[in-house]
Amino acid sequence: QVQLVESGGGLVQAGGSLRLSCAASGLTFDDYAIGWFRQAPGKERDFASCINWNGEATYYAEAVKGRFTASRDNAKNTLYLQMNSLKPEDTAMYYCAAVYGGSCLLETTYNYWGQGTQVTVSS
Repeated sequence: QVQLVESGGGLVQAGGSLRLSCAASGLTFDDYAIGWFRQAPGKERDFASCINWNGEATYYAEAVKGRFTASRDNAKNTLYLQMNSLKPEDTAMYYCAAVYGGSCLLETTYNYWGQGTQVTVSS
C-alpha cells in the first residue's frame, strides 16, 4: 500500500520559514517525480513545486519561485520543501504527490497523494 505522509506544517509569522517533509512508503521512490500542491481555503488546489526522480530538475510556480526549494533524499524515501520568506498568501494545506512517467507539472497525472499538512502564515 502506497503512503505519502506530510509533516512540518504549522503557524509561522510572515517572513519566517518552514520545512515540509513528505515520507513515502510502498513504492519505488526513485521511480517517481514528486510534487507539492497547495490549497487555500475556498480556492482550488494549485501546483507549487515538483522535482524529478533524481532531484536534478525542479520546477516552481511563479508565486513561490525564489522562496521555496524542493529537494529529495532517495535513500530516505523523503521529499522536502524548504519555504522561506513566507507570506500570508502562502497559507494553505500543502499536499505531496507522486507521479510515474507523467509530467510533474500536471495535477491530473499524479498517481498518489498524501493527506496534507497545514501551513498558516500570520501577518
